[in-house]
Amino acid sequence: MDTASLTHTEPTAGIAEMSGTAFCGMPRSGRNQGRMRLSPVSKALVGVCWATLLLLSSCSSEPSKPAEKPEVKAPDLITGRSGFQKAYVAARGWQQDTKPYRLESSITSDGNGHDGKSAIWRGSFASAERRAAKSWTWSGSNAEGAPERGVNPGIEDSYSPTNASTQVFDPAFLKIDSDQAFATSQKHGGDKTLEKEPNTPVLYMLDWNHNTNELVWHVIYGSSRDNAKLTVAVNASSGDFIRVEK
Repeated sequence: MDTASLTHTEPTAGIAEMSGTAFCGMPRSGRNQGRMRLSPVSKALVGVCWATLLLLSSCSSEPSKPAEKPEVKAPDLITGRSGFQKAYVAARGWQQDTKPYRLESSITSDGNGHDGKSAIWRGSFASAERRAAKSWTWSGSNAEGAPERGVNPGIEDSYSPTNASTQVFDPAFLKIDSDQAFATSQKHGGDKTLEKEPNTPVLYMLDWNHNTNELVWHVIYGSSRDNAKLTVAVNASSGDFIRVEK
C-alpha cells in the first residue's frame, strides 16, 4: 500500500485563514482553531464587527421616549386701544374713507377682562362712500371656539349714515385706554362688585353718544350688557366718570 496517500497533510496558512474564518472575520470552532493566526486585516474586521454588535444591542435595549407634547402658547391680553389699532389698519386697507363706530371685547376662558385687557377685540367700521359696514376681530386667544390668532375679517353689510346706533367717530377722540376706564369704574362700584364676586368677567364697549357728542367707554361687569351686575360709563377722551348706567 502506498503510505504516501495516508499521510495527513496540514493545510497551508492561507487556506487555514480562509476556511477557519466565519462572518466578520470570526474564527470557526474546530480542532485547528488554536493554531490559526489571523492577519491584521482580519483582526480589524473582528473588532469592527464586535463594536457594531455591541452598538446595535445597546440601541435596541433603550426604552422608547414618549413623544413630546407641543408647547401651548399663552394668550395675548391687550388693551382696547391696541386692539383698535390692529383692526383699524385692516379696515383702512378695505376702504380709505372708513371710520369706526364701535369697539368691543369678548370674554374667553383665558381672558376675563380684568385690568382693562382682553384676548379678543372686535372693531366695527363703516364707509360712507361704499355705504357698507364691516368688522375685523383681533384674537390672541387659545380658548375653544375663539377666532384664529391675528386679525380676522367679518362679513360686509349695508350701512346707513342716519342710523343712530352706528354713528362713526374720529379715532382722534380715543385718548383714554380701556385699562384707564377700568380704573375709573373700579372707583364707582366696580371694586365692590369684584370683591363680592371675584370671578365676574368684565366687558368693554366703545361707541359715540350722539346726544352728548362724546366718545364713551362702557365698562360692563358681567357676561353681557343685558345681564350685567354693573355698567359704568367713562369719557374716552378725558377719562372722566360719566354715570352708572346700571
